Amino acid sequence: MLFDTHTHINVDRFKGEEKEAIERARENQVTRMAVVGFDTETIKKSLELSRAYEGVYSIIGWHPTEAASYTDAVEDQLMEQLQGDKIVAMGEMGLDYYWDTAPKPVQHDAFRRQIRVAKELDLPISIHNRDATEDTYKILKEEYAGDTGGIMHSFNLDTYWMEKFLDIGMHISLSGVVTFKNAPEVKEVAKQVPFEKLLVETDAPYLAPMPNRGKRNEPAYVKYVAEEIARQRGLTLEQVAEQTTQNAMRLFRLEE
Repeated sequence: MLFDTHTHINVDRFKGEEKEAIERARENQVTRMAVVGFDTETIKKSLELSRAYEGVYSIIGWHPTEAASYTDAVEDQLMEQLQGDKIVAMGEMGLDYYWDTAPKPVQHDAFRRQIRVAKELDLPISIHNRDATEDTYKILKEEYAGDTGGIMHSFNLDTYWMEKFLDIGMHISLSGVVTFKNAPEVKEVAKQVPFEKLLVETDAPYLAPMPNRGKRNEPAYVKYVAEEIARQRGLTLEQVAEQTTQNAMRLFRLEE
């Protein structure tokens, strides 16, 4: 029983295949998933999927690469949507200095505003951080973002930063990166992160784990993430699945 806490089966690469992806996930013991919407179209699709399927939930917000289009109107719309059924968190939000599609001050403003919305609505947050770790940490700390709880999504940093983000109230979510041979730091995080603060995800269709690296990722493959974590910690897949699902249920405030 696994919970994929971050997937994008609401993007075009899954168009017309969403039902099949959900069914394949269930066949592989992935009984719950959070579909993340990050702009107008993907938010709409996320909400449709969570309404249509049992065990499918929505996380919605405004991606940092879209920060230039974050307006008062967008924020008002998000405020309304976030109060609907089966919304378990706000995101993904954060900073992205790799694509650099919006100036840093614009990204910072959209990030801070969304944190404040999430706190007003008492929702945990899902954080995107690419090449912006120090500023991401600084903003989360200054905004007391950990008050509502949150997720460092697809965490691919070292144990130093793991500890820093844990200290401000965040969970650590590992993706297919943990299965890559060239990711020793992430494997070390898998060993050391407190078990009650650990989540698993696919970030599908991106970052497919071994043995499917380079292919389209999908929620069914989160089992490979959990299997690698189990290897690193000397546990069974069932133990990792049970604990990470409990962690997600608690963070998302869902009833068993």
